[in-house]
Amino acid sequence: MKLNKKLLATGILSATLFAGNAFGAVSAQEAAKLGDSLTPMGAEKAGNGGAIPAWDGGLTTPPAGYKNDGIYVNPFPNEEPKFTINQSNVDQYAENLSPGQVAMIKRYDDYVMPVYETHRSAAYPEQVMKDTVDNATSVELIKSGNGLGNYQTATPFPIPQNGLEVIWNHITRYRGGSVQRNVGQVTPTEDGSFSVVKFQDELTWKTYLDDYEPGMDPNVLFYFKQAITAPARLAGNVLLVHETIDQVQEPRRAWVYNAGQRRVRRAPQVAYDGPGTASDGMRTSDNFDMFNGAPDRYSWELVGKKEMYIPYNSYKLVDRDLDYDEIIKAGHINQDLTRYELHRVWHVRATLKDGERHIYAQRDFYIDEDSWQAAVIDHYDGRGELWRVAEAHSMQFYDQIVPWYAIETLYDLLSGRYLVLGLTNEESNPYEFGVERMSRDYTPAALRRAGTR
Repeated sequence: MKLNKKLLATGILSATLFAGNAFGAVSAQEAAKLGDSLTPMGAEKAGNGGAIPAWDGGLTTPPAGYKNDGIYVNPFPNEEPKFTINQSNVDQYAENLSPGQVAMIKRYDDYVMPVYETHRSAAYPEQVMKDTVDNATSVELIKSGNGLGNYQTATPFPIPQNGLEVIWNHITRYRGGSVQRNVGQVTPTEDGSFSVVKFQDELTWKTYLDDYEPGMDPNVLFYFKQAITAPARLAGNVLLVHETIDQVQEPRRAWVYNAGQRRVRRAPQVAYDGPGTASDGMRTSDNFDMFNGAPDRYSWELVGKKEMYIPYNSYKLVDRDLDYDEIIKAGHINQDLTRYELHRVWHVRATLKDGERHIYAQRDFYIDEDSWQAAVIDHYDGRGELWRVAEAHSMQFYDQIVPWYAIETLYDLLSGRYLVLGLTNEESNPYEFGVERMSRDYTPAALRRAGTR
């Protein structure tokens, strides 16, 4: 395993592989780097002496023109690309790209990557950063990495010691506490034609329930509800998930309400490589949010840290003046609307364990150091061939101090098709943060009410 020797020398990076042992929190001396040489979230505070600047607290003030209405104004409207990566120069920049990104550029002559000035805009609320610093000396991986000990909220491992801790940072990252969103999903055919499936999603972290009490539902991270609102043939179907921390000890609790049958049933297939909701076979359940769910079917290797061109500050993709047909094109989204920047990422490789089953035999994750969000994931099939490439076009929700995704894309290199999730340009009230929810709102009995059409 090749690792950055400079980072190893400074203690920022550990070469540890996760092999089923329990790993503890870091020492107080190591944790003292948080807020000093490291940001409170665990990223390197300093720049690289070139394109990557030092972190200065992130983007926490809305730009001029923002009306506090959830319609996000581009804070960098006058910036132009510094250069563009395309088929003519991709080999020159390949060291700072994933194999999947290179494959997309080489497959499509109009798949280009406009590279802009880097802004380390990711920021979190003060309390989240404080809790993250506290977690560094207290949270532990337990039971072969399938659960977290001494964990309540925020990022559990700001100074990760292995690949699995990096993945848990992505899974558990703060997304506003309690939020409702109205988004679209499309799965275009090879010629670019598409129809939109519309969802109303709710995500509420357990500790943000209005009736939360310490000790309530101790193995649950958050509650998720997803109702299909269009097209008419699917409208009224609802998915409910209680996301458990240790999904091996207690599998994810999931139920679906079928509007046509008017009944609620358990949904054990909503996990691993079970089919994603209304995705036309273009994503698995654990492709949602780039990756989610139990990590137990894979071995996790911390390959290292690298500088990489990743989608960032993707405000053009939420422009309300755009229609979906201006974004969705044959083979891929309109890359002229994208924005890539050079950032440091953690590279984690997941390899399917012997005897386990999943359609992806290997996944290579590239996790943004500032936000702990997966930025790019390359997926390989059972023959070891590159199959699907996921890119998350992130943005900072500056009025809420929340990093999240504008959209997620998942490209299938074999079929020439792809999936886009999170479209908001044509949706009313796309994001509402701070919604008030009670535990009773996330019971199977509440599903039928949510599915009435």
